[in-house]
Amino acid sequence: MERFVEVPGGRLYVEDEGNGPPVVLLHAGIANLRAWDAMVPGLAASGHRVIRYDARGFGRSETEDVTFSNRADAIAVLDALGLTRAALVGNSRGGQIAIDTTIEFPGRVAALVTIGSGPGGFDPGVDLPDEMVYFEEAERLESAADRDADAIADLDVRLWVDGPGQPPDRVPSAIREAVREMDRPLYLPGHVDGQPIPLDPPANERLGDLRCPFLVVNGSLDVSYMGHAAERLVAAATNARAVTIPDVAHMVGMEVPDQLNALIVEFLAPLRPWS
Repeated sequence: MERFVEVPGGRLYVEDEGNGPPVVLLHAGIANLRAWDAMVPGLAASGHRVIRYDARGFGRSETEDVTFSNRADAIAVLDALGLTRAALVGNSRGGQIAIDTTIEFPGRVAALVTIGSGPGGFDPGVDLPDEMVYFEEAERLESAADRDADAIADLDVRLWVDGPGQPPDRVPSAIREAVREMDRPLYLPGHVDGQPIPLDPPANERLGDLRCPFLVVNGSLDVSYMGHAAERLVAAATNARAVTIPDVAHMVGMEVPDQLNALIVEFLAPLRPWS
């Protein structure tokens, strides 16, 4: 089922498939809900209702240039679909939104899975040489007066899809092009993002409030920041454990969807049912 959910100053494009305990998928900041295409059939076949949506400014969702809360948007999706609780699964930026939403609305989240993500406000306090050259180049490209959307998208693919220092043929070209196609429009002239309101205090100062079952997933070829973030999450959250998948980078659900699905289904199985 496809629908739009109205939110203050915008509307969110939502897809809803399957039956069973609901799982909400939150996409990365270089993608949209299409990044979950390879995972949805398997999750639905495992007996879950699988819900995904484009965040404001991404994909088919729309927003005016207003202040808004990504946490409130996530809850608006649950409310519109008549859901009391759901498991949240978030990749990268989507994982940070999932963490923040769980902290702000703990009664609405049955379980939490993050993939290549960390808590807002976290600083590992160490040098990150493998990825710093990419971050510096991204800052230069994104702050340029005449932003080059193609150059930014190419850099994002090299860092987040290939992985820092990895060859461009490591990942199938179809995955690289799919991410480039989702990412490039975000940097075109006239694109409207809105103004997200950050969680205050940030999640890194409130990780003890995360009491639901929590699975932290990383790819071994992702930026080193994610490994430090995983250590922080497992040390500070009440009920968290971490898994590292070898030979994949940041977009785990696109590279090895069946493997990630198996981890999620196994993790959620003892918690069923929820509503």
